[in-house]
Amino acid sequence: MTKALSAFVLAASVLAARAIPTAAPTSPCADVHIIAARASTEAPGPGIIGALVTQVQNASKQTISTDSVVYPATLTNYASSSAQGTQATISMLTAQANACPSQKIVLVGYSQGAHIIGDAVAGGGGVAGLGPATPPVAASISDRVVAMIQMGDPRHVPGQSFDRGTSLRDGLFPRLPSQQYSATLQPRILSFCDFNDPFCDSGADLEVHLTYLDRDQNTAAQFILSQIGG
Repeated sequence: MTKALSAFVLAASVLAARAIPTAAPTSPCADVHIIAARASTEAPGPGIIGALVTQVQNASKQTISTDSVVYPATLTNYASSSAQGTQATISMLTAQANACPSQKIVLVGYSQGAHIIGDAVAGGGGVAGLGPATPPVAASISDRVVAMIQMGDPRHVPGQSFDRGTSLRDGLFPRLPSQQYSATLQPRILSFCDFNDPFCDSGADLEVHLTYLDRDQNTAAQFILSQIGG
């Protein structure tokens, strides 16, 4: 775990250097709302996965508002950071669903960000997931999510219907059988993980973890566009 977290620090610092800011429309109830969760140690905001958000905004004819999960995104106490991120995502998701009942909601996350959005809709913690077990957001709220994109999720489990990429191994904190995504959500998810990623595939090639957008951004964007209908 020490070596893995040391590598995680290096990965996160590189991700932070590559971060692309994205502007968010301020319409209170746009057609679509995208919530982005940044990777570890990135500056507050969407982080590098903001490039995906911007691509979708530019390509869609619908109005799209955006927001970013406010959480520590630290590695020094990853269990606490991810737990706080999960609760922050649940709070944001619940507030948005209640404020805009007809709105379509999209979740996107990179690395630790992928971890927390997954835990928000399927439950977190436990022996493998770090810290005490926590319940997911209410199904009536998670059902409002029309698309979810994860890149380099440390809770990756291979062989799932929504998995994309070449990974055949568990991530560092594989999702428990009791924390699987609902039948409603599974067709709405794409989770990208490639062979030898140190975090989602328990591998040894840091570059794999840093470059999902290079390989998969267009695929992810087209999936979101198809899910939101525009």
